[in-house]
Amino acid sequence: MPRLVMKFGGTSVANLDRIRRVAKRVGVEVARGYDVIVVVSAMSGKTNELVGWVNETSPLYDAREYDAVVSSGENVTAGLLALTLQQNGIEARSWQGWQVPVRTSAAHSSARIEEIPTANFDARFEGGMQVAVVAGFQGISPEGRITTLGRGGSDTTAVAFAAAFGAERCDIYTDVDGVYTTDPRITSKARKLDRIAFEEMLELASLGAKVLQTRSVELAMRYKVRLRVLSSFEELSDDAGTLVCDEEDIMESNVIAGVAFVRDEAKMTLISVADRPGVSAAIFGPLAEAGVNVDMIVQNIAEDGRTDMTFSLPVDHVARAEKAVRDAMDREEINFHDLIADEGVSKVSVVGIGMRSHAGVAARMFSALSAEGINIKVITTSEIKISVLIDRKYMELAVQALHDAFELEKGAAGADVTG
Repeated sequence: MPRLVMKFGGTSVANLDRIRRVAKRVGVEVARGYDVIVVVSAMSGKTNELVGWVNETSPLYDAREYDAVVSSGENVTAGLLALTLQQNGIEARSWQGWQVPVRTSAAHSSARIEEIPTANFDARFEGGMQVAVVAGFQGISPEGRITTLGRGGSDTTAVAFAAAFGAERCDIYTDVDGVYTTDPRITSKARKLDRIAFEEMLELASLGAKVLQTRSVELAMRYKVRLRVLSSFEELSDDAGTLVCDEEDIMESNVIAGVAFVRDEAKMTLISVADRPGVSAAIFGPLAEAGVNVDMIVQNIAEDGRTDMTFSLPVDHVARAEKAVRDAMDREEINFHDLIADEGVSKVSVVGIGMRSHAGVAARMFSALSAEGINIKVITTSEIKISVLIDRKYMELAVQALHDAFELEKGAAGADVTG
């Protein structure tokens, strides 16, 4: 029998009525002849509640017990969905991560999946099981302890199962009906994409789009797992949602696939740093040790042996970064004159595989921002993306302007970027 993986997020299983709706949708795929593996999240809001309880009980908690507590939400959902499927006449069984087993690293709260043996499920499907309902987000460490994969980890669980079992497709059901050219709450012109390449989706996810967890897209791209993102609240059809697939599976696409943004960024600049070998390691090593997530990095041309170093980071990492850099100055020969933090910036990015073969993308992007009077503070590029830091108050205007400039509402027949 062909295999299909279906993943349902927290809003899709938020209450018993929605779980019944999910069961009917799973039943449709069973009727089509699939052996179905369903991966479920905890009910909406439940994980936050469990995390809150852990923090209230023990602010300096044992990470092993944290995982034991926060993973329990998925267990409840899996059991309730299996019971509902059984009520509908479908042979279903719930599975916790350790029962599969989903073998992971020992990094509690951020574990990595290392192996998913297939023999257990293969035997159960051959014995008449039609649906395996798997508690997402969790696994088992080499020491036999429950682990969790980090927030959004159920997406990664689903893709890993699809890869392990050679599933025909992995359907990610959520509260949106697909991947859009940008956030529809920012511009009404945002258009749902029928297909998007793995690389584009990976960039959009890492640059602020919250439809899929970044690690799940990385895994899908590595193992060529076809992903479909679709809504659990709309009628099911063969062309529903957005297919995330190989670039070769897309007949025609825009030069730019979408505009992504991160609202709450900060920019930090070290003024007049000694320009010598090893100074960058002396700065960014302590930042990494402090858990600061550094993104864009720009170093000015040196004059008289001095240079300025600018980097971006999440706004809630600023205090930690300032302490790490000042502590490092006392230990290392960084010798900068001043440290300036700007906590009022946002990152806006355009992403598209078409940038590889089309000139003029940067010129059009910068012209669109200039026409709206938006000043660019930092620029970084890669083969398929351009990101800029701008004042936060202009973020929504920038997203709208770029969406219009590249005519993303028009689909594959949109603007000629070189024109």
